[in-house]
Amino acid sequence: MPPRPASRLAEIEPFHVVELFTRARQLEAEGHDIIHMEVGEPDFPTPEPIANAAVDAIKGAKTLYTEALGLPALRQAISDFYGQRYGVAVPASRIAVTNGASGALNLAFACLAEPGSEWLLADPGYPCNRHILRVYEGRPRNIPVGPENNFQPTPELLRQHWNTDTAGLLVASPANPTGTLLSLPEIEALAAACRANNGHFLVDEIYHGLTYETDAPTACAAGDDIWVINSFSKYFQMTGWRLGWIVIPEAYVRDIEKLAQNLVLCPSAPAQYGALAAFAPETIALLEARRAEFRARRDFLAPALEHLGFRITARPEGAFYLYCDCSALCDDSFTLARDLLEKTGVAATPGLDFGSNAPERHIRFAYTTRIERLAEAVRRLAAYFGR
Repeated sequence: MPPRPASRLAEIEPFHVVELFTRARQLEAEGHDIIHMEVGEPDFPTPEPIANAAVDAIKGAKTLYTEALGLPALRQAISDFYGQRYGVAVPASRIAVTNGASGALNLAFACLAEPGSEWLLADPGYPCNRHILRVYEGRPRNIPVGPENNFQPTPELLRQHWNTDTAGLLVASPANPTGTLLSLPEIEALAAACRANNGHFLVDEIYHGLTYETDAPTACAAGDDIWVINSFSKYFQMTGWRLGWIVIPEAYVRDIEKLAQNLVLCPSAPAQYGALAAFAPETIALLEARRAEFRARRDFLAPALEHLGFRITARPEGAFYLYCDCSALCDDSFTLARDLLEKTGVAATPGLDFGSNAPERHIRFAYTTRIERLAEAVRRLAAYFGR
């Protein structure tokens, strides 16, 4: 019998948006004008102070291994940021710098997931979360969420889905693909439900900073037993640098350090030195101006898509996505996404990537391009639908 991959690979699906992105790049190489609204990546360049700090580190030969949990100075800077932005004390000793938020989640599940343990995740939700869990022999159990609960889990839904095999809950606020938020009382209620069941509670906060009517509360304010994941990718616009962090309950810090030593050795040294400049006042001022630009894009695109027949059933308060019900326009969003790419040059993400909760009815548009390009996309979509 020829060698085969591990059986769990059968349950790990391709990331469809990446495959669409690859096709979009092929079309661009053939000379087609593609408007990218499929990938969750800010279109702004990394702020210059961050880039300059990284270049200086490379020129200064600061390219050797760092501590497994990250540069002490960067862990302290992140700790200070929690105090300044949220008014919450998070000791630097509980912060680990990671290879992006994905690296943080890998460490968390490597630490917590027993073989066969079940973990509750919102559906729709970010697809890689359930696949990372599966790599560590955990079992994702989707909680269908919708407009009636703002596309977020609730304590009542936890009561319905929690069983003897359930080990914990992972939520995201702001959420991908919907952009919805959890309030601090809602986070506290979910944390209490997890504690009552002796379960772990993980909160993905990678879109913090990219909220538009209000600042998102951090789950760090709801207890020091909550695992909180964040990233330099979105708000700080460092996607390709692959740098994030995780706030760890004190009892697990040494376990995460051992895993980091063995799995990754350390995060990228130049990226860490660059990130030290991420919290500088001039960097934050630039990022806040870009946040205002994202809000302007959302406020332009949402009504324009609704005018075309898409329905936005949860107002996106954060991130940079519009998760649209397209059932009035098509029978299958995956077919629609492929058709839009090939016939209009507009790239969007089908609901198939985000779970099994009516994916054929939904499509996600990212407003990660200039308003002029968004307007051109709307014009092309209007022509496609005959509006």
